[in-house]
Amino acid sequence: MRKLACLVLLAAVTAGLAHAGAGDRIAQSLHQRGLSPELVVLVVSMLPIVELRGAIPVGEVLFRLPLWKTLLISIAGNMVPIFLVVLLLERLVVWLGRVAVFRRFFEWLFRRTRSRSGVIARYEFWGLAVFVGIPLPGTGAWTGAVAAVVMGLPYWRSLLAIFLGVLMASAVVTMLSILRMWGAVIAGAALAVVVVQAVTAALRRRQKREAQA
Repeated sequence: MRKLACLVLLAAVTAGLAHAGAGDRIAQSLHQRGLSPELVVLVVSMLPIVELRGAIPVGEVLFRLPLWKTLLISIAGNMVPIFLVVLLLERLVVWLGRVAVFRRFFEWLFRRTRSRSGVIARYEFWGLAVFVGIPLPGTGAWTGAVAAVVMGLPYWRSLLAIFLGVLMASAVVTMLSILRMWGAVIAGAALAVVVVQAVTAALRRRQKREAQA
């Protein structure tokens, strides 16, 4: 259980830092084109993969916006496209699925989503909320919205679960963006614990085999 917690912590910190880096690059490009810091944060939070995990560090660290403003813009921006994804994805699949290239893309997307959303299938509402809320690679509001459609979850219930997950993610990412440099330290410490435990377990198995021989 401790090893699993360390792995989750390590993955969350690493994913948070990766999203922050991607968000910074996109934000700087948009800002150079004349967009205001607030609008940059909004656009970044709406993007798949990056989402508010990249937008919060952009507002908090890059532009030094007040934390309350960064959170409001990031949460709103992350949720805006989700309303449309949950509402229209099924119709879009039927419409675009007539074209072979789009049909193959949707088959790949749904297969990938099913492989990563076991917790949603098991716990539904709270599973979806946790899936969106824990900032791990391959999770987030966009993936959660696709998973909700694939599994046929009710529209408003899905949106509420995703919104709660976005709030969870905003709390985690805010902590990581405030700690910034310490986030790398935490990730390193978690990795060290996992490595030590793995080496210790391997040595114990080896000693056990030698004792039985």
